[in-house]
Order: sequence, then C-alpha cells, then structure tokens
Amino acid sequence: MNESREALRRLQAALEEHLAAVAARRGDDDVAVDDAYDAVAEAFEAYDSALDDEFGESLPLMLDDSDELDAHAVEDEDELDDDIEEFELR
Repeated sequence: MNESREALRRLQAALEEHLAAVAARRGDDDVAVDDAYDAVAEAFEAYDSALDDEFGESLPLMLDDSDELDAHAVEDEDELDDDIEEFELR
C-alpha cells in the first residue's frame, strides 16, 4: 500500500503544480503549462499502475494516447469555423 499511497501523493502534487502553472500562464505557448500537463499524465499513469500492482484495481479514467498533440492543444473545429465566419475568411 505504500507504493500506491506515494503515487497518489505525487499525483496530487502534480495537479497542484498544473493549477499553479495555468494560473500563472504567460501566453498560449507557455512551456511551464506543457511541462505541468506532462507531469500530471506521468503521475496519473504511475498511480494507476500502482493501484493495479497492489490491488488489481484501476481508475475509471483513461489518458488520451494520441501522439499528435496534447489533448489541451487540439483545436476545436466549431471554434475554427466561427473564426472563419467572423473574419469572413471563406
């Protein structure tokens, strides 16, 4: 149980760091936010793995495994369409 408890502590800390990075964001391309995002994903996977190893349990959540872009960086197609219409780019 010590492994899962420590993994949970690291996940909580990663979430706190992510919130701090987002709150202090210095623009759309702020590397600190991207790094914090990656740290949350890594800590989440470690916690889920520890739960499985120790208890045969998993979390009711899954990470997006796409290698294209981080989930928070993917553009919303509807939002892009609105921008095109707003600026008459068609």
